[in-house]
Amino acid sequence: MKKVLVVRDIIGRKLSLGLCIVIDENNTILFTSQSLEKGWLNNARNISCIPAGIYKLKLEWSPKFQKDLWEIYDVPNRRECKFHAANFSRQLNGCIALGEKRTDIDNDGFIDITNSRNTMKLFHKAMEGETVSTLHVINSQNK
Repeated sequence: MKKVLVVRDIIGRKLSLGLCIVIDENNTILFTSQSLEKGWLNNARNISCIPAGIYKLKLEWSPKFQKDLWEIYDVPNRRECKFHAANFSRQLNGCIALGEKRTDIDNDGFIDITNSRNTMKLFHKAMEGETVSTLHVINSQNK
């Protein structure tokens, strides 16, 4: 089974940034990208990134997005946390977005990620053949 790692290197109150990696059962890296989430606000619903930990992932139909998305399960006191396209942390409500590069797209002083839609397509291609997986979220920086 393929596994997904998100290693956060920036954890602020407004946003969190990291690296997303997909590895196969032989520990071969299949995919890497930048990750973007809300900042850490004590796991508060819709305004905080999820806590570091190990979670179940399931590929499921999202009525809101009208496509299959990877949903993150077993997040304490949370539901509907997903991987989906977004370039700005303000477009996220506790979900994780993936992108190509980090930059301040709209010059608001906050780091954004570029090319999220295409990066999400590449993530789904790397996860092809799986409908369940695990996500390991690691904080490499203290909050």
